Amino acid sequence: MHRTLLRRRKTPLTIDDVTVTDRPEVHRAVSAAALGNMMEWFDFGVYAYMAATLGKVFFPSSSPGAQVISAFATFAAAFLVRPLGGLVFGPLGDRIGRQKVLAATMIMMAVSTFAVGFLPSYATAGFGAPVLLLLCRLVQGFSTGGEYAGATTYIAEYAPDKRRGFLGSWLDFGTFVGYALGSGLVTVLTAALGTDGMTDWGWRLPFLVAGPLGLIGLYMRMRLEETPAFRAEAEAAAEADARLASAEEARQSGHGRLKEIFTKHWHAVLICMGLVVVYNVTSYLVTSYLPTYMTETLGEDPTTAQLLILGTMILVALTITTVGRTSDLWGRRPVFMAGSAALVALAAPAMLLIRAGGALLPAFGCLILGLLLVCFAGTAAATLPALFPTRLRYGALSVSYNISVSLFGGTTPLVVSGLLEATHDEMIPAYYLMAAGVVGVVSAFFLHETAGKPLRGSGPMVETPEQARRLVAHSRTEAGRRARDIWTHLRHPGRRHHDEP
Repeated sequence: MHRTLLRRRKTPLTIDDVTVTDRPEVHRAVSAAALGNMMEWFDFGVYAYMAATLGKVFFPSSSPGAQVISAFATFAAAFLVRPLGGLVFGPLGDRIGRQKVLAATMIMMAVSTFAVGFLPSYATAGFGAPVLLLLCRLVQGFSTGGEYAGATTYIAEYAPDKRRGFLGSWLDFGTFVGYALGSGLVTVLTAALGTDGMTDWGWRLPFLVAGPLGLIGLYMRMRLEETPAFRAEAEAAAEADARLASAEEARQSGHGRLKEIFTKHWHAVLICMGLVVVYNVTSYLVTSYLPTYMTETLGEDPTTAQLLILGTMILVALTITTVGRTSDLWGRRPVFMAGSAALVALAAPAMLLIRAGGALLPAFGCLILGLLLVCFAGTAAATLPALFPTRLRYGALSVSYNISVSLFGGTTPLVVSGLLEATHDEMIPAYYLMAAGVVGVVSAFFLHETAGKPLRGSGPMVETPEQARRLVAHSRTEAGRRARDIWTHLRHPGRRHHDEP
């Protein structure tokens, strides 16, 4: 019993253990990370809204249904290489730094998206045209394998503990702003040029916008510093003696890191994958599949469908930081649990409203799906990085996130459209969302609360020196109370302290 009591004793914090964040530096980090995510989802918004158009350009010999499936198959192909990107960029970010890898992924995304705007059509290059489109999508997918995990890691390691949910939500704010910009641009071009104009040449314009966006994003990311958590980890490793350093270096090779992730942190990997399933199935179904579902399956007017989804994305963007701030107060686990349970209960009613026709009832259906989506979008960036320790965070999150997205997220439009084509059941999207909600409930049940707490492997992070002093004083008070309790138990084993219930 004495050993147990002594093991529970913790050393009180010192002022050197607490990191005081620099507010302008934090704002730069959040802005640069969010801009990269914005560009990634600008591409997704453009591709999703133009799936039918791209099907005509690159797969003209197929039936309309087959054209949509072919376009979404090319969309989904990018997700097959995302785990490879995660396997490369994740461990690399844990070794050489987050900032360098995020700059590299930005370059690859910008170049590959920009190149789509110059591709020849099937009428010009024949079978070579869809092959080139697939190649560009594979490069995009590979670079994205290190993008979201790196951006969430970067923001989480810069954010004060009590504001991680709010600051992390700005990353996914960039996601939905990028999607809204991409889809909004396609909507405007479609209204201005018409369907024939978009099929002839207008489809190129949205992809060409990615070039300037990429240059801006690269400039911002090149000006960033490494995160305080990574710098502290690197300094601790540099202070190790030569014998331990060589052993650590061997253990921390890429293969060694991956082995440790799946053997010692498998439970965190599974929780991460489950949370990613419910978030990304909801996100990709609403943002990437629903516009095509409403036009090709339900026969809605394309402009009406596009405006409804665009309005949904604007709603998510306007409420996402509020949800992030709420998760700082109430916790990540309750928000994920409530959102997942509501998805199971409300997916079918929302889809019935969308199928009702017109504009008003489908708008209410999209509103419901948007409010469900924001529960996950506003919480994910703060929840997922906190599952893993600092020295493995980028790699573990990259692998877990991208495997889950590849299997269940990015394939959602393809799987749902295929099931719908096979069964002719227009409620298939609702059933798919309900299944994802069940996965979310189970994952949230096993999730440990991390709101307001330091990241694993890192010390506390606060906003002001005064907060640091109060935290150290509180730690010393708690250490004194624990020491007093231990002494009482050692002197009087059968007696409980008078402060205990």
